[in-house]
Parts: sequence; C-alpha cells; structure tokens
Amino acid sequence: MALLQISEPGQTPEPHERKRAVGIDLGTTNSLVATVRSGSAEALPAQDGKVILPSAVRYTEQRVEVGEGARAEAGDDPYNTLISIKRFMGRGIADIKHFGEQLPYRFSEDSSGMPSIETVAGAVNPVQVSAEILKVLAQRGAESLGGPLDGAVITVPAYFDDAQRQATKDAAKLAGLNVLRLLNEPTAAAVAYGLDKSEDGSDAADKTIAVYDLGGGTFDISILRLSKGVFEVLSTGGDSALGGDDFDRAIAEWMAAEAGLGTDHDAGTQRKLLNAACAAKEALASDSVVDVTYGDWSAQLDRDRLAELLDPLISKTLRACKRALRDADLSAEDVQEVVLVGGSTRTLRVREKVQDFFGRAPHADIDPDQVVAIGAAIQADVLVGNKSREDLLLLDVIPLSLGIETMGGLTEKLIHRNTTIPVAKAQEFTTFKDGQTAMAIHVVQGERELVSDCRSLARFELRGIPPMVAGAAHIRVTYQVDADGLLSVTAMEKSSGVQAEITVKPSYGLEDSEITRMLQDSYANAEEDIAVRAQREAQVEAERTLEAMIVALQENGAELLSERELDELERAMEALRLAHNGGTAEEIRARIDELNALSEPFAARRMDASIKRAMQGHSLDEFDKP
Repeated sequence: MALLQISEPGQTPEPHERKRAVGIDLGTTNSLVATVRSGSAEALPAQDGKVILPSAVRYTEQRVEVGEGARAEAGDDPYNTLISIKRFMGRGIADIKHFGEQLPYRFSEDSSGMPSIETVAGAVNPVQVSAEILKVLAQRGAESLGGPLDGAVITVPAYFDDAQRQATKDAAKLAGLNVLRLLNEPTAAAVAYGLDKSEDGSDAADKTIAVYDLGGGTFDISILRLSKGVFEVLSTGGDSALGGDDFDRAIAEWMAAEAGLGTDHDAGTQRKLLNAACAAKEALASDSVVDVTYGDWSAQLDRDRLAELLDPLISKTLRACKRALRDADLSAEDVQEVVLVGGSTRTLRVREKVQDFFGRAPHADIDPDQVVAIGAAIQADVLVGNKSREDLLLLDVIPLSLGIETMGGLTEKLIHRNTTIPVAKAQEFTTFKDGQTAMAIHVVQGERELVSDCRSLARFELRGIPPMVAGAAHIRVTYQVDADGLLSVTAMEKSSGVQAEITVKPSYGLEDSEITRMLQDSYANAEEDIAVRAQREAQVEAERTLEAMIVALQENGAELLSERELDELERAMEALRLAHNGGTAEEIRARIDELNALSEPFAARRMDASIKRAMQGHSLDEFDKP
C-alpha cells in the first residue's frame, strides 16, 4: 500500500539513527505498550514477562501502586483502588453520578468542574490517575528500548469527543510523554491486521471493513473503507459506558440474587462478586460450564445461562452497528471484512452474535488485547521518522457537526458530521448593526437548527472591527480540526486584519448516549426544525427591516412624508411587529413585503434628497467631466 510520510520537517533520522517510539493502548480494564523492532511490531513485557498491565491504580499514604498488585487489593481497599477510570475521562461531575452508584468511589468536584475521587493520599482526578498508568507504560518502553522515548501514539475510542481526547493528551503530558498523535482504536486495529495488503504484498483491493471493538468499559464500531491503499473512516458509533465490566456486573447481580444477598452490598462485597463474575466469564470461553462460589454459596453457570445474561448488552452493541451502517449508507451485506478487537470479544456469545449480524466469520487471529497497541506502534514508528518510505494515511471523522450561532439563535454548520479529519473550513459573516465594532462568536456542536438544541463548546469575542454600515464588514471565521480531533476557531475582519482565536478545550465531554440522542433528535425533528429555522430567519429579516425603517423615519420622516403616509408606514410597521412576535414565516415575509412596497416612494425621495445634498454648490458640468 502507498504510505504517506507525515513526520515534521527535520524529524527524519539519519540512516544509523533510530528513534524510540511506542504505541500505547490506554484501556479501561487493561493497558499495554508496543513498539516496532526489526521490522515487526510486538507488545513489550514487564519484568515478570506479562504484557498486560491492569488499568488499576491504588493510592496509599506512602506510595502509588499500578497494575496487578493494585487490582488484587480492590476487594479489601475499594475506596483507594481506582479501576475503569477511563470512563470518567473528559466528563463533568454531573455526567458520572450514575457511575457513582455502581462503583465504590467517593466523588467531589474541583474548581474546574472536573470530578475528583477522595483517597487516603488526597483527592485525585481521572487525568492524574491515567497519568500514573501511562508513567508505568512509558518506563517499560524506555527500559525495553534502551533510553528515553522520542514519542508515542496513544489510542482512544473512535467516539471520544474533544474533551475526552484532550483529557487523554493532558494525562500523557503529565506522564512526560511526547504525544505524536491520538489514534482511533478501531483504525489502529485495521493497521495491525494488515488489511491494506494482499498476500503478495501489493495493495489490497478496495473493501469495506467493520471493526467491532468491545473492551472492558467501552464499545466502538467503526465502518472503514480501504480505497487505493488509504483507510477512511466512513462512520463511527458505540457506547463509552458499555463493555466487559457490564458483563461482569450482570453476572454478579445474578450471583447475588441466587445467593439471596439482595441488592444492597458494601463496597468489599461488591468488588468480590465482580471478581468472581469476571473469572467465571473468562473460564466459559474454554469450558461449557463452571462452578461459581461466594462464601458458603455455590452454583454452576453454563453458556446458555451466560447467553441469557449477556444478550441484552450484546444487543445494544449491535444496535450501534446498525446506526453506524446507516450513517455510512451501507447494509451488513456490504461489509467484506469484520475485525474483532478488545478482550471482551473472547466471549464466545459475542463472536456468535457478531457473525450472525454481519453474515460472515470475523477476524480474531491476533490477540484482541494486543492488536490496538500493535497498530499504534506501527503508526508511531512512522510519525517519529523511522520510515524513509511513504506511510499509511489514516482518515478519521468527527462524530457531530460543528457550527456557529447566527442571529435569531440559529446554528450555521461549518463542518458537518462524518467529515474526514484533519479539516479546515471557513465562512464569511457580517455585522447586524451600523457602527458595530465587536462580534460575539459562539461555537456549538450538534445537528439541530437551533442553538438551544445543540451543545455549547466555547465563546469568544472579536473586537476592533472598523465602524461600518450594517452588512459591510467581512468577518472570516475558520474552524480547524487537527488529526487528534481537537478544534481551534479563528475570526478575522478582512479589511483591518484584526483577529481573535480560541482552542476549544471543554472541561467535560459528551457521553455517547448523548451523541446518539442528538442524532436521533435531529432525525425526529427535521421537519419541525426546518419550519422553526424559516421562522427565525424571517424574524431576523423583520428586525433588520424595522430597524432600518426606524432610522430612516428619524432622519427624514418629518420632511419627506405627509401625515397620511407616515400613518400608513407606522401601521405597516406595527403589523410587522405583531407578525414577528407570533406569526409564521409566511406571515412575517408577507408583512415585510407590504412594508417594503409602502416605503418605496419614501426610499426614492430619500435618494433624491441625498443626491441634492451631494450636488449642492456644484454645477452639473462638474459631474459630467471625466
């Protein structure tokens, strides 16, 4: 496949130099680090030989413990052992309240609105906890490669929004890592599987690929198109609060019910039930029936009962698959390859249901826990400058449209959802009032026509606009989304060159359920939104017309209009005000037309008066001269 070199100028190393780069899969349940050595990518083991690092962090008064040892203490020290912290990345305290009911943590809120978790070592936030995991992985990479790392590619769920991606970058920075790029996990998996290559090493034929990624705490589905050696993400979907942890919880709830424990458990009991449930789930990947115990209670769990417990959760992932295919304007029959990623796809029931849905056996040849990190390592090797040939071009998409608020509370979309990134789009806007010297820029995200139905991302002001008549200024607003999916906005007045800009870095992000709801709302309310937009646009036009008429009457009404004409215009203006306040778009435009027709003689007289004033003191011959 044709590969695209996109390292920065000056980054390409000399032939005898090789920079140290790694790919990191920062997972909800497990994390790992990989690199490319001797032309092949491999996961890097710890000193004990294990490549998997449990994404568990335990805080004590003396130290911070990360990995297997921390996870082992979760049952006995649940308040200080933090697991599945990735679910909280980029979220506000209000977003995680429902998690607080399921996980034994004590939450508080810091001054920025970011949730903090109280531990014996003090309050820590999700970014700090994730940084502890990344530090261990970075140290493992440096020890394996023989020196400090030059860069890392870190993977994120495809449906992570701006806030969640920025939180990941902040954690990496806190861990001392140079982030070359954030890479969508499903895209990394496609790279690892080499789906771009035929058996003879040439570019593979064009194909459509579905990457089904079910990890410990997140689910992603990405529909990719491979065309002329280029991966393009056609659509994404998923649920950042659904994964193997939920499988464990369903089994644990069944165990509690069977054992007569009820639903009110202390933190230690809850953690022990979850650990037993996880062990049973993993055992059923190879055995048809397993024994489960808790205290004096014991029972058997077989694959049929497991299927009953898990099918409702698996069905939620398949509904997300349907939505992603619909967004890509495809059906399941159009997919040529299906790739399974994530440790939870080891569950046989998941594989059965995915095969039934797509009508073909999915790829599961590479260890599903390692495949994402391996793909990230391949990309990191390119971005750090170790490849002299062209390398892989990866095109991702934004999940929701990005727009700007215009007069009337309307949303003007600059970048539409499922646009490939990186991307930059610009559009010109103008002033509403005469002499306006500043403009408020409101950046929003969503599919609805009204700003009130979308999500506010940022606000800033452009000041120093030269005073002009309304509509004369040309303000160019540029939206730029980088390869990591992060947005920056610039506004510039063209005649003066004054500009203002902002990098959008919200304090918390959207849940995938919110994204799904916003998309569904845009479909369900499409006709109503169109009608509302038409009404708002007519109202804005009415406001402009009334304001211009008020100014004109103040300047020339008394001298150019008779009492009857002035009375007629004022009645027409009052009719337009009434229509503006409660009429339909058609009614408002009809009143605008009536007022414009009545004011035509007045406008002509104003023009004549203006010409006379301009000619006063001059002869006609002066204006005839070339």
